[in-house]
Order: sequence, then C-alpha cells, then structure tokens
Amino acid sequence: MTTITYPVKGMSCQHCVNAVTSQLTGLAAVSGVTIDLVPDGTSLVTITSDGPLAEDAVRAALEEAGGYQLTSD
Repeated sequence: MTTITYPVKGMSCQHCVNAVTSQLTGLAAVSGVTIDLVPDGTSLVTITSDGPLAEDAVRAALEEAGGYQLTSD
C-alpha cells in the first residue's frame, strides 16, 4: 500500500470534495481518498493505492473533476 498527500488549490465546498473523490477513486489501484478541505485555500488530498501513482494521472483527474490543481504549497 502507498499513501501520499497532495496539496490542491481551487476546492471550496463539499461538491468539490465529491467531484475530486469520484475522479481519483476511478484511477486504477486507488483504494481510498480523504480530503482535508480548506475552502479557497490549499486543501490536502490523501490517496491510498496499491502502488505509486503517476503524478500526471493525478493532475488529469483533478483537472477533469473541475479544474483543480496540484500546488507546491
């Protein structure tokens, strides 16, 4: 099992959390997603998966969910 936390900008409400969770759990090998929502700030998205995920796949899922972006904060 691999668990990694990503800082994500652009999330503001529970709808955002649901959209991101849905997109990320659709990725192969993902077994869980938890989100510490910071409205209009940098939220923390923790993904548990069977192995490492390609960052490009995470970025694409966030974009598809609603234009959310990984940040370096």
